[in-house]
Amino acid sequence: MDLLANLATGFAVAGTPINLLYALVGCLLGTLIGVLPGIGPVATIAMLLPVTYALPPVSALIMLAGIYYGAQYGGSTTAILVNLPGESSSVVTTLDGYQMARQGRAGPALAAAGMSSFIAGCVGTLLLAAFAAPLTEVAFAFGPAEYCALMVVGLIGAVVLASGSLLKAIAMIIFGLLLGLVGTDINSGMARFTLDMPELADGIGFVAVAMGVFGYGEIISNLSKSDIDREVFTAKVQGLMPTREDIRHMMPAVLRGTVLGSLLGVLPGGGAVLASFASYTLEKKIKLKSGELPLGQGNIRGVAAPESANNAGAQTSFIPLLTLGIPPNAVMALMVGAMTIHNIQPGPQVMTVNPELFWGLIVSMWIGNLMLIVLNLPMIGLWIKLLTVPYHYLFPAIVLFCAIGVYTTNNSTFDIWLVALFGLAGYVFTKLGCEPAPLLLGFILGPMLEEYLKRALKLARGDWSVFITRPLSAALLALGLLLLLLVLLPAIKSKRKEAFVED
Repeated sequence: MDLLANLATGFAVAGTPINLLYALVGCLLGTLIGVLPGIGPVATIAMLLPVTYALPPVSALIMLAGIYYGAQYGGSTTAILVNLPGESSSVVTTLDGYQMARQGRAGPALAAAGMSSFIAGCVGTLLLAAFAAPLTEVAFAFGPAEYCALMVVGLIGAVVLASGSLLKAIAMIIFGLLLGLVGTDINSGMARFTLDMPELADGIGFVAVAMGVFGYGEIISNLSKSDIDREVFTAKVQGLMPTREDIRHMMPAVLRGTVLGSLLGVLPGGGAVLASFASYTLEKKIKLKSGELPLGQGNIRGVAAPESANNAGAQTSFIPLLTLGIPPNAVMALMVGAMTIHNIQPGPQVMTVNPELFWGLIVSMWIGNLMLIVLNLPMIGLWIKLLTVPYHYLFPAIVLFCAIGVYTTNNSTFDIWLVALFGLAGYVFTKLGCEPAPLLLGFILGPMLEEYLKRALKLARGDWSVFITRPLSAALLALGLLLLLLVLLPAIKSKRKEAFVED
């Protein structure tokens, strides 16, 4: 009954005209940036963070959340029609989706992606609503030692589940932690690593790092590539509805993808990208039925499974953010930044202190999934036309918008130079094959980890054994150690590489 009452509160908040408008704006922007290759949700949310200053907290978070899960929908459109993944989580959708389009079955492929996304999104939202309250109760049992151990597990998880080299992921985490140390120490009041620059006394701005590494870094990376003529799908998409045979093949894949995505979305370092790759890898292991095409040659399961997995992962990644205050991926780290801007402390107290925001955000996700079905399938023609816009027209507007946004944060030109510097760093990371998401997680979790570590040691009078004498803290540290040991096993290392083989 409590759950129903809470959901009723959420519908009352999310159903107001202003919040419905911002949910629509978020879903529309999410679909748009999902359709346009090279502009992901991380970069977009980073650019829009300064804009949220002027919005009510609930409306701001509803809009940013809509951008995140809306991008998962939009990314599938270009993946199927143009063989260009608009979003990184749609990379594997290109393998079968584009083959279906070439076979004249673009309609069923798009419908399968939309239906799979909607089903998985609804299930993910229900899981978020069902498990949020119990997990919040558990979170209240956490002390400084437990939170410190949980953040260590989060950082280890981000390294273990990051695509590419483990060594590079560790380097990015450490770099993020070091950036988080810049500023004034809260205990001693001494300046650390500020290079005698007064602008750095309060630390490096989160918006500057996120917007530089993900926004400007993406722009420079895209401009460095040679202009490739995009093979725009010009034929009219007809016959959207999949056949009965298609539905019979895709529904088990949707269920598998939803379950796998829901689980991986909760894990630190997981989320939509890992969920889609893991789901496709799982489908390749499933035995083909009679008359079914192999995966990679236009099998509808190759569209349904990753699309359901990435949407389920996008929804359930809000669980650790809202219940424990720990961001499991880069987008959730940006959501922490958005909550901090509005003086909201992410974690279990959100549900008790601000239940309208908590349940309003959850219900808005279900409403947003309904909106996305309407935005995606009937408006296919519009999204196809957007693909013909040359990138050299898009990037100056994005650069200008970023510069204005970061300047209005502190009214400081120093921040603009800082964004430019991090933009160059983001480009270098891309060239070196380093995934920048662990850097952002390290930057967010570093100061929090330091604070809880100092607090735990103060309460224990400097006794480090507090981390192993408290059962919950010891269990979390043991889990972190187990993750490290597992990923170093040869069999696990090979499977980890195989999971990202299509990247």
